[in-house]
Amino acid sequence: MYSMSTLSPRRAAILSFIRDRVAGHGQPPTLAEIAEAAGLASRGAARKHVLALAEAGLVDVAPGQARGVRPAGLRARADLLRVPVLGRVAAGAPIGADAGLVDTLQLDARLFSSTPDYLLRVEGDSMIDDGILDGDLVGVKRTPEARDGQTVVARLDGELTIKRLARSTEELRLLPRNPAYAPIVVQPGQDFAVEGVFCGLVRRG
Repeated sequence: MYSMSTLSPRRAAILSFIRDRVAGHGQPPTLAEIAEAAGLASRGAARKHVLALAEAGLVDVAPGQARGVRPAGLRARADLLRVPVLGRVAAGAPIGADAGLVDTLQLDARLFSSTPDYLLRVEGDSMIDDGILDGDLVGVKRTPEARDGQTVVARLDGELTIKRLARSTEELRLLPRNPAYAPIVVQPGQDFAVEGVFCGLVRRG
C-alpha cells in the first residue's frame, strides 16, 4: 500500500490538493484545476497522475464526472452527505425555476439542521438580514408544509423564490429579509406551493 511518504513529491502534492479542496470547498477539483495547481501542462497530464493515485488506492475516480476524483474511502463516512445541486433560487424577485442537476457535493451533515434533499444557488440579496447571501448554496428539505415564520423555497406562478413565510387568517405573504424589498402577497388564484424548507447553507470561498 502506498502512503504519502512513498509518493513522488508531485503526486503527494496532488493528493494533498485534492484532500484540501474536498475539506475546504465541499467538492473535489476538476482535472484542469489539478493541472493548474500542480504546474502541469494539460488535463491529460493531471489525469495520468490521478489514475496512478487511484491504482495506489489513494483516490476514487467516478467516470464521466467533471469532479469525480475523491480521496479514497470518503463516501463511507457517516457524517458526509452527497447532495445534488439543482438550479437556482431567487432572493429578490422570483426567477424562472431551473431544476436541472448542476452538480453533486459531498458535505458535512453538521452544516444542516436536518438532512437536505437538494441544494439551490441563491441569486439576489433579499435575504441578507438572515445571513443568506447572493451565491450561497441553500439546503432544502423537500416538503409541501411549512410553519409561520419558517424560511421556505416557494413556487409562485412557476417561479422559485426563497423567503420567510408569514401565514395569517387573512393572507399569505412571503417576507424578504432586506428592507429594500417589499413583501410578496400571494393573491387568490395564484399558483403557489411550498417546495421545501431551508435547513442550512454552504458558502463557497
